[in-house]
Amino acid sequence: MAVTPVVVALTRAGEEVAHRAAAALGAAVHGREGRVSRADAFFANALDHVRDLFAAGVPVVGVCASGILIRAVAPLLADKRAEPPVVSVSEDGAVVVPLLGGHRGANRLAAELARALGAQAAVTTAGEVALGLALDEPPPGWRLVNPEDAKGAMAALLAGGGARVLGEVAPWLAGLPEGDAVTITCGPAPVVGLGPGHLHFAPQRFVLGVGSARACPPGELAALVGHVLSEAGIAPEAVQAVATLDLKADEPAMTALARDLDVPLRLFPAAELEAETPRLSDPSEVVFAEVGTHGVAEAAALAQAGPDAALRVRKRKSAMATAALAEAPAPITALRGRARGRLSVVGIGPGHAAWRTPEVSRLVTEAEELVGYGLYLDLLGPLAAGKPRADFPLGGEEDRCRYALERAGEGRNVALVCSGDAGIYAMGALVFELLDRGPEAKGVSAAAGRIEVVCSPGVSALQGAAARAGAPLGHDFCTISLSDLLTPRADILRRLQAAAAGDFVIAFYNPVSRTRRTLLAEARDILLAHRPADTPVLLASNLGRPEESLRYRRLADLQVDEVDMLTVVLVGSSNTRLAQLGEGPRMFTPRGYARKIDGDLAQAGGPAPLTPRSISGQKKEGAQ
Repeated sequence: MAVTPVVVALTRAGEEVAHRAAAALGAAVHGREGRVSRADAFFANALDHVRDLFAAGVPVVGVCASGILIRAVAPLLADKRAEPPVVSVSEDGAVVVPLLGGHRGANRLAAELARALGAQAAVTTAGEVALGLALDEPPPGWRLVNPEDAKGAMAALLAGGGARVLGEVAPWLAGLPEGDAVTITCGPAPVVGLGPGHLHFAPQRFVLGVGSARACPPGELAALVGHVLSEAGIAPEAVQAVATLDLKADEPAMTALARDLDVPLRLFPAAELEAETPRLSDPSEVVFAEVGTHGVAEAAALAQAGPDAALRVRKRKSAMATAALAEAPAPITALRGRARGRLSVVGIGPGHAAWRTPEVSRLVTEAEELVGYGLYLDLLGPLAAGKPRADFPLGGEEDRCRYALERAGEGRNVALVCSGDAGIYAMGALVFELLDRGPEAKGVSAAAGRIEVVCSPGVSALQGAAARAGAPLGHDFCTISLSDLLTPRADILRRLQAAAAGDFVIAFYNPVSRTRRTLLAEARDILLAHRPADTPVLLASNLGRPEESLRYRRLADLQVDEVDMLTVVLVGSSNTRLAQLGEGPRMFTPRGYARKIDGDLAQAGGPAPLTPRSISGQKKEGAQ
């Protein structure tokens, strides 16, 4: 359970218990507006808010009836191995019930809350109730080599069988009933013959230290590490981390190795690795002259494994890589050094929580710091509660991106928050432009250039506007920004002429500002030379927000004064229609199915009766 839980309070009656629970967990309290007087953040709708937290992977402790939490998350339930814990606490604090994620920390969370509140933890997970543990959730520092077999082993034990525990001492397994139904072995060496009747737990006492030349092939490093583990007689699951010099943070071979082993990548500056020189087997002056430390692979392994560790395998070399293995006297549970920094470039949509993707919510939740225009950070609501944030004004886009990159370069997990989609007229392109410039051309520092950058899609303004209108983007379309702050005016006019001649549906971004009032009128006049005066136009303002407004106009009647910077202007093509359908006007652009159907009928000599077979056999077009 890597993410800090959120305690949700719905009523004044449960408020005091919520704060006691939050204090015990070091968590924030999110309270229902109008019903809770004191909280770190407030929300309007309990079901939506709990669902949003759950989708983001946030453990939820609800001081409320269990049914509320169940109704909230039920539509999202899919894979119990990936779902975050959900725990309910009665308003009087007497009962704690882990509802979901029992094997992902919910049972431990319930036990911790029960101790803090003086409550009864109503644990119902079969293994926890009957055996006092879950075999698929070993304690920190241990790893189950064959987790896919844990369910069968638990079933055998619950059916009355016992277990033989062999190998290294594992106190957390001491309470299992003895017998021959299941064999459990504990140790760092590889074991064969695993299955539901034989589980193997590896103590994570080992750290792989690695180094490489620039652009070392990932396969070469992986092969070298395989030889090192084989030489030591160590299973990959006994490795707790991969460690290296911070200058190697962006080496694909390093990141791929950590990913394939499913362990953290830890980075150390040269000065910290140099402090390990007395423990190195063969300090190198050549390496020192190049990177400032007398060794990388051995030093990094020892630095992460701790002061009591020793080398199990000294440095081994391939053409472009080095690897060493350090062993600690006990399973390693602490992470030293720092992580590789990550910048998540996210778009939160127009601002409505329901239009924010679960992936974006997860990345925001995981982030240690939020960066963005203040309004966009405010729109995150409770999801941003308690997180450090750096607010930047409009016009400070380059400063905003540079700050986010440099903070990630220090090893932090940072989210750069944009509205809509971060890659559409937002900060995504500027992030990569700064990275591409490099330190020598007023880009970012070398450290910032080595971070991981993750881009996550968001609902763009044109998508939101089109969905509200109907389907105006049903055929070819384009987007044009009418801001000439960054794009030469001549380029904008040239693109307008091309789009008009091409008869595209057009979405205009940044249509006007207080000082820029002429380009929208010029765009209207250019389009009128190529399409009818009654071409439908949608003016969509404040999409997804309480003040949302949709207005339809004829192209000839489009007036600059009724448009502002919060408005997306969608201009139809010559084929776009505005029809009164059901609830009101619906704007759509036919794709040409009517012509296709007419042609098919003419070729066939008239319509044929439709049957399920003929419908299912038709070619499906337009899949997106």
